[in-house]
Amino acid sequence: MADSDPPETLRTGVPNVIVPRREPWKAVTAFGGLALWLLLFTRLHAATARDAAAATANARTLQSVERALHLDVERPVNQWLAGHPALIQPAVYNYRLYYAVVLGVLVWVYVRHADAFVRVRRALVAMTVLVLPVYWAVPMSPPRFALPGAVDIVAEHDLFGHRAATDIGDGRTSFTAMPSMHVAWSAWCAYAVWSVLRATHPRLALLAWVFPLVMTADVFATGNHYVLDVAGSAVLVGAAIATAALWGRIRYRWSDRRRRDNRSPQPLRPDRIDWRE
Repeated sequence: MADSDPPETLRTGVPNVIVPRREPWKAVTAFGGLALWLLLFTRLHAATARDAAAATANARTLQSVERALHLDVERPVNQWLAGHPALIQPAVYNYRLYYAVVLGVLVWVYVRHADAFVRVRRALVAMTVLVLPVYWAVPMSPPRFALPGAVDIVAEHDLFGHRAATDIGDGRTSFTAMPSMHVAWSAWCAYAVWSVLRATHPRLALLAWVFPLVMTADVFATGNHYVLDVAGSAVLVGAAIATAALWGRIRYRWSDRRRRDNRSPQPLRPDRIDWRE
């Protein structure tokens, strides 16, 4: 750094471009609060939708709607994967390790596109906040529990070596198939990458949407979600992005108002007024 550079800035090597120097405590603040919220979200998520009877009834109603709309593809797709053992383990890896991609996208945006980090983080938080009332109001049993003939592929080929719970009446199972958070997480990743690359690398930005498409096929094939669950995920992500944008506008207006108030002249005290004028 040249002697003339301000201590809080760092030259990028590009003429006339200087970026703020990142402070370690800012990274702790950026990720620490988010980590605490996501920990709370997982606890709340696990505590919702425990009514097996209501979840099964809702699943049967949803299956009837899908049959009427000719969208009931879950069982044949699930049976197709069950008949192709070479593809089962990659499908289980993709289903189980999605969170590594979420974390990677967060870190990448923070390090390489810091100006967009707050926006995509707000969308992620909004998504997790908005989904909890849906889980509470509409418990939904997944195809692996409620669809006759469906194979619980993740339970039978679990990456971590344990079987998922098969007793749906044990009171410990959370029936939160609607909407699919696996698809929602992957769609958030695609949105984050697309939003920061679309201006400079438009074709590369479009490739990010392959991830949610692959995840959609995965949740069908592993017997974890219905077509309408994925439709619900699309609505959820769209609502989260809109909520984050509104949140940002409100914060900007509030901050702008505070700046104007701080710059406005303070009224003179009576004892400081020259009454001779």
